[in-house]
Amino acid sequence: MSKKLDFLKSLPSLSQSDIKSKIIEDELRLKKLQFAHGITPLENPMSIRELRKDIARLKTEFKKRATA
Repeated sequence: MSKKLDFLKSLPSLSQSDIKSKIIEDELRLKKLQFAHGITPLENPMSIRELRKDIARLKTEFKKRATA
C-alpha cells in the first residue's frame, strides 16, 4: 500500500512533460508484461493490474493539468 501512496505523493512534483514521458514508458512496459504473460505465466500477474491503474492515474493527472 505504501508504494501506491509514494506514487500519489510524487505526482504533484512531476512536470507535465515528465508525466507524458512516464505514460509512454509505462504503456510500453505494460505491453511487454502482457506479451511475457501470454508466453509464460508471470510470477505475479497482479503487477499487470497495478501497472494499468498507475497508467490511469497518470493519464488522469495529465488531463487535469491540461484542462486547468
